[in-house]
Amino acid sequence: MRQIALYGKGGIGKSTTAANLSAAFAQNGLKTMQIGCDPKHDSTRMLLHGARIPTVLDLVRERGEKEILLQDVVHTGYRGVRCVEAGGPEPGVGCAGRGIIATFQLLERLGALKGEIIVYDVLGDVVCGGFAMPMREGYAEEVYLVTSGELMSLYAANNICRAIARLAQQGRSRCRLGGVICNSASIERERELVEEFSQEIGGRFVGFIPRDRIVQLAELHKMTVIEYEPDSAQAGLYRDLAWHILENTIRTIPTPMDQDRLEELAISFL
Repeated sequence: MRQIALYGKGGIGKSTTAANLSAAFAQNGLKTMQIGCDPKHDSTRMLLHGARIPTVLDLVRERGEKEILLQDVVHTGYRGVRCVEAGGPEPGVGCAGRGIIATFQLLERLGALKGEIIVYDVLGDVVCGGFAMPMREGYAEEVYLVTSGELMSLYAANNICRAIARLAQQGRSRCRLGGVICNSASIERERELVEEFSQEIGGRFVGFIPRDRIVQLAELHKMTVIEYEPDSAQAGLYRDLAWHILENTIRTIPTPMDQDRLEELAISFL
């Protein structure tokens, strides 16, 4: 079973990328599961035609963990993709990472972590204990950084590299960097910048997804691009990205950049 995690700054388009990858994997006949590890709990909506499913943390609060059944938390979406949302605390109360911890504990108890590929969609602004859990506890064996050429997006990606490198040093985690995906913000020379960033951290550049209006149209119709316009160029790019990930056998321990060098790199391109 392949277990991949997409980490990236909030709002970078990580969930859109994850959902379209899951759709592409499912189109290829792979038994696919997507787990949304973000308090916004919107990772799987386009796979479920806009439906917002109950989150694990909400159900745990309402019923207690022992009263929850598999069908309460795992919902079937496009092409049979099994969808789960971890959820988060009520605003201003509790730890956002707690939803991820509770989710994995429950899914383990229910025997739900199965299939041919699992996609974890994880917030990367803060790599605290909860958000690092998929990496730390051996669920996410390969991490793909989703970033644009914007400095704060690269900053978040670089921080995730720090977490991977630190966990690798401790010897407790099998997690490695699978590569870097550029989800474009339409910045001049953006692809070249992210390719250079990938090279400097010792990672592989695995794909460039340009900004395209069809993504917004698909989301307005509550679908992934793969489902909404399967013959479009954008759908083809998501399928290519899925293929590159499936074929990828390179895993690295990244070397994060120091802050001065990261800013210097961004300035040199922008």
